[in-house]
Amino acid sequence: MSQGRELVLASASPRRRELLASLGVRFTVRPADIDETPARDEPADRFVARMAREKAAVVADRITTVAVLAADTIVVCDGQPLGKPGDRAEGLAMLARLSGRWHRVLSAVCLAVDGVRREVLTETDVLFRTLASGEAEGYWATGEPLDKAGAYAIQGIGGCMVQELRGSYSGVVGLPLAETLGLLRGAGIPCGPGGLSDA
Repeated sequence: MSQGRELVLASASPRRRELLASLGVRFTVRPADIDETPARDEPADRFVARMAREKAAVVADRITTVAVLAADTIVVCDGQPLGKPGDRAEGLAMLARLSGRWHRVLSAVCLAVDGVRREVLTETDVLFRTLASGEAEGYWATGEPLDKAGAYAIQGIGGCMVQELRGSYSGVVGLPLAETLGLLRGAGIPCGPGGLSDA
């Protein structure tokens, strides 16, 4: 891929924009609008990978001259995916379910360049401390959990609920940086310290 090729981030997430910018890569943002409904009995890892792939495909099909990066993140507890809470009751139920327990966060990244897809999937184990009485209600009142998978943001106030983490912190936020850097460098896209692709 030539260094002049434009990179597009197919996401409206401000967290992914910030993370991608930290890799020293130039990009524009073109959110992908897709149906994010899981297929019946679709395993969480396949679902999150499919979402990243379809997001990339929607934008790549529309603008064929660019490289497209897309990602998706899902929280899984007891084998069940926890999406964004629809209301207060659902959000509090999610937080109660996670309290004092381990759960998994899966993040998939797809880079589409000239019809070729490069993909990676990360898995991070996260342990919540046991939440005190009324703590989940107080956290919900901040407004932070409303648009977050699993009803918490590790990079925000929700970080104080996380006792231990095994894996990629940035993957829990929404874009695993080390793995994304590898995808970009593998495609010849200048990135990383100083914008170097293979330094």
